[in-house]
Amino acid sequence: MITPGTAARRASAVGLVLAAGLTTGLVTPSATAATPTASGAAPAAGLGRYYQQRPDWHGCAQGADDETGRALDAAGARCADVTVPLDYSKPRGRTLTVAVSRLKATDPRHRIGSLLINPGGPGGPGLGTGLAVRPVMKETGARYDLIGMDPRFTGRSTPLDCGLSSGPGLLSAGPDRAGFDRQTARARNVAERCRATNGTLLPHVTTRNTARDIDVVRSVLGERKISYLGYSYGTYLGTAYTQMFPTRHDRVVLDSALDPDRYNPRLLKGADAENEKAYDDWADWTAARHGTYHLGRTRDQVRATLDGVIAASARRPLTVGTAPDVFRLDGSQVPALLFTELADDTDPARASLAEHMSLLARAAKGRPTTLTPAFAGLLRSVFTPAGSSVASAQTAILCGDVSAPRDPETYWRDIERGRADHPLFAPLTESITPCAFWDRPREAPVRVRHDTRALIVASTGDPRVPYANSVALHDRLPSSRLLTLDGANQHVNYGVYGNACIDSTVNSYLATGRLPARDRTCAK
Repeated sequence: MITPGTAARRASAVGLVLAAGLTTGLVTPSATAATPTASGAAPAAGLGRYYQQRPDWHGCAQGADDETGRALDAAGARCADVTVPLDYSKPRGRTLTVAVSRLKATDPRHRIGSLLINPGGPGGPGLGTGLAVRPVMKETGARYDLIGMDPRFTGRSTPLDCGLSSGPGLLSAGPDRAGFDRQTARARNVAERCRATNGTLLPHVTTRNTARDIDVVRSVLGERKISYLGYSYGTYLGTAYTQMFPTRHDRVVLDSALDPDRYNPRLLKGADAENEKAYDDWADWTAARHGTYHLGRTRDQVRATLDGVIAASARRPLTVGTAPDVFRLDGSQVPALLFTELADDTDPARASLAEHMSLLARAAKGRPTTLTPAFAGLLRSVFTPAGSSVASAQTAILCGDVSAPRDPETYWRDIERGRADHPLFAPLTESITPCAFWDRPREAPVRVRHDTRALIVASTGDPRVPYANSVALHDRLPSSRLLTLDGANQHVNYGVYGNACIDSTVNSYLATGRLPARDRTCAK
């Protein structure tokens, strides 16, 4: 799962904002009967009007403050709204719009096709992803139309907003039962609020329906087959697409892959060891820079300092920032912030986390603090109602795909079992979510039944999706290849970590369609 910190870093690279503007226009599909699609196969009864629609391509910017739209326009991209049914079993019923962008190939003589990119989440808007990916693709990028897409109910697509008090991500249940009970009440409230405000939409906020939307987009683009690049949760979406439409995909890259058999609302359960390793390595890095961050000269000292910060926040919320950006962070939020920012072990990401923890350490001593715009934006998106729409979509997708345990005591027992070895992380990774109180999904989870010649990219120390997930998916897809980044505590790799071996191997596959002859390992 891409956590808010990782998503925000990638978003900033392409000018995305977490609260993107909403779609304002509709494309009305023609009311023709089912006709052959670009794939040569007739769509299901009643869906032909969606598959045969002609979108109105237009400029992407929706105002002076629309950084993503302005960057897309500057790059020559065009945007459109594709109409899809809310319920694919009732194609004449209510419709939605899905916002897409197209950055056309600049080498049309050697054009390969369209590459749709999903940044993960769940619930991450992807309209501007082509802007970040094309430079990494080098000359290969010129041969593709790069397709960004805000999945249903995210970004500029038809919105979903439950009016929540905070953004996406887990909060810590803390050190005692009282904290867990507060998180249980919060989870129940989120579920009840979403049911009250968007009850008719929730059954249709699923990965399967997003995969169906992708196939409509493929046809609208005029492609017989579409290539796909998915990160984190986007690997599960990509797997869903290849399994539901096994003849309609070309080249598939799945970075930080989820095992479909393990996919469920408790995505982070069992990831404590990887997070401890990431935490230790970051603490070592930070200790070597004590003169800059003042958090301790050894790993143990750094961890002890942050244990003190967390304990202080549990006694009394820490006040950080100056007006108008003032935040009060309690004992459920400070551990979540630390956890969120451990998913990237590049030096810039480690420095960012150290700066933020140093600031919290000053706040714990009652000292005044000033926030950078980036840190204020992160806190606003994760801990205030500004992140409600992203949190609503993320929660609805996770809860709409697979059922979760219903009894709160199941989660409490898991926390208590994990607390002895992982007192910081178990109250986060094992905690209860709104899915415990959600209506049960209408469709079965995605299962792998079709082999796929995919390139699976993974880091051995991934703190969000443990490496074993990618290995398991590779085992289920005999024709796939596994590309491993050895020794990095990194979630999402291609074009993000800056490893030449990873990037060049992916680019070669996208350029030629030929997978490596065997699995390959790249040194950190």
